[in-house]
Order: sequence, then C-alpha cells, then structure tokens
Amino acid sequence: MQAEYDGRQIVGIDLHRRRSVIVRMSEAGEKLETVRIDNDPVALGSEIAKAGPDPEVVLEATYGWYWAVDVLTAAGARVHMAHPLGVKGFAYRRVKNDARDAADLADLLRMGRLPEAYVAPPAVRELRELVRYRAKLVAWRSGLKASVHAVLAKQGVHIAVSDLLGPPRVWLTRGGEWFRPCVRAC
Repeated sequence: MQAEYDGRQIVGIDLHRRRSVIVRMSEAGEKLETVRIDNDPVALGSEIAKAGPDPEVVLEATYGWYWAVDVLTAAGARVHMAHPLGVKGFAYRRVKNDARDAADLADLLRMGRLPEAYVAPPAVRELRELVRYRAKLVAWRSGLKASVHAVLAKQGVHIAVSDLLGPPRVWLTRGGEWFRPCVRAC
C-alpha cells in the first residue's frame, strides 16, 4: 500500500538482524506504506528518502542498531530510540507481527507517548565499545587463570609461590647481559 503525502512523516522501524519492516505514516496516523527490506545501508537510505525531508523515525534499541541510526541521521531523519522495557506493553496484543510492531512504534512517537532511550553519539559509542571489550578481555583472563588453578588442583599439584600467575616479569639487558629487575621489595 503506497500513498502520496506531502506533510511530515512518522516512520516506525522494526529492526532485526537480517531484515526489517518499515512503516511510514502521516501525522494523523494514516498508514502510507509498509515495506520489508534486507538490512543494508543503501536499502534503508532509499526507503527513508521516500519519507521526504526531516522525517521523524523511531526504532527499538536492539542488537546492531548503530549502523541504522548512522544511516538515518545521515539521511536527515530525526531519530528516536524506543526503550525496550518501556515498549514491553505490546506483549498483551493478540496479533503480533513485525508490521504491527513498527506501526505501534510510529504511533507512540506520533502521540508523544514513546518511552525514549538515549542515542549516544558515535564518539561516545566508540568509547563504550572499548570499555566493554576491555571488560570482556579481563573476564577471559580471570577465567583462564581459574582454569589453570583448577587443573593444578585436580592433579594435586601444590605450587610453593603465593601468586602463581602474578605480575608479568620483565627481563632487561644491561651491557649485553640479561637480568630481571626486582619487581617487589627485594
């Protein structure tokens, strides 16, 4: 279903990993078009272009939303992020599908009742990803250390040092001769 409409458009997107459903509607709530696209920046950009200049776009904060927000913002859309916990109220509906979810998101935005989440700018998102990645690496390191201790314990091996996996030892050279500097009090 497609209709010509010259006013400001409200767009709801039900974003998934591979495909998404986009519902465009008028400010009065009239559905103008419902489209299913493969997730691709070019496809999303061309669909949003149909909404005219400066559309209001809403999508739920879900896995992989960064690229979609960046494409929508570059296309001139004013992007709103629906908070997933605030949108949980859709669960009561008897009919639940992607087109209905996208239309409901657009309706909530249109009526001013959208529970919004913060859309971090790209620089903040990058810092958050670095912190998350470091936390993941630290968790892996801790798990590997625990595995080493567990293997030793299962074999009944007792190590005479208090810190088996302590701070890394640094070896330096002085005049061509290798030595280990004293890391702790000597």
